[in-house]
Amino acid sequence: MAADGELDLPLPGSGRTAERWAALTRWAQRDLSLARLGEGHADAVAILAELGARSSDFALDGGAGPRWGVWAAEPPGYRLEARRGSDGWRLSGVKPSCSGARVCTHALVTARDGERRRLFAVEVAQPGLVPLPDSWPGPGMAGSDTLDVVLEDVRAVPLGEPGAYLERPGFHHGGIGVAACWHGGARAVARTLLEAARTWDLGPHALAHLGAVDAHLATVDALLEGAAAAVDADPLDAAGTARRRTMRVRAAVEHAAGDVLARVGRSLGAAPLGHDAVHARAVADLTVYLRQHHAERDLAGLGAAARDARPEWEDG
Repeated sequence: MAADGELDLPLPGSGRTAERWAALTRWAQRDLSLARLGEGHADAVAILAELGARSSDFALDGGAGPRWGVWAAEPPGYRLEARRGSDGWRLSGVKPSCSGARVCTHALVTARDGERRRLFAVEVAQPGLVPLPDSWPGPGMAGSDTLDVVLEDVRAVPLGEPGAYLERPGFHHGGIGVAACWHGGARAVARTLLEAARTWDLGPHALAHLGAVDAHLATVDALLEGAAAAVDADPLDAAGTARRRTMRVRAAVEHAAGDVLARVGRSLGAAPLGHDAVHARAVADLTVYLRQHHAERDLAGLGAAARDARPEWEDG
């Protein structure tokens, strides 16, 4: 995909955001683990552009373009330290959940400069950067090559000022790109129910589930289209609405995708999970990927944002 230019997507807010998210959904419907890698690369290219850099600045020997990951997870118990020496910046510590750990040539990595969170560009194939091969034993998203990575005195290039990674408008736009991948994963799971309904007489209960699934997927299509238009109309978030928009979209897509998983399972039982390897993998991958939404914690954040703003549904 990288060599063929398939990963070269329009940037968020470029006037073609819907096209960008549609590509992510299409990749995810094809293979959710593949989409995780593609989304990471596309997000990194957008981040570089927003922070005044270019992916081509990091071209490999021979002129080949880099394959990027974004390694920004910071759960409790992990800390990656950045220190500046006479020869530039160096990173040391353990970074968890690094998708494309052995596939990407470069990564955008968050690390702590004191207590400040800062973003760095890192070349993966250098001494001191070691993926831990047994650090993702679960089957869900196994194809995304998501591993913990040890960094010991690894060279890094700073991008933007401390805090710039989270403070830029594109952070929120990128969050909807992830939701577009969830949507593609839900489509892949739903397709199994659709094909079964066309092959056998599943009865009225399964058809009711299929109807609900169809409504969910159509609703999310419309939601993503509307959100893309809003991003293109205000790419720098002058109105200050990007964060709440992203929380809304992610909450709605997570709910829809979770209900698709439940309804397909209730309609078809265990058979496709045990006998259809493609479907079983799609279910496992989507179950894991959806947990990038932090459930009630994210919903509480959305509730607080609604309380402090003036939702359009408040007045009749």
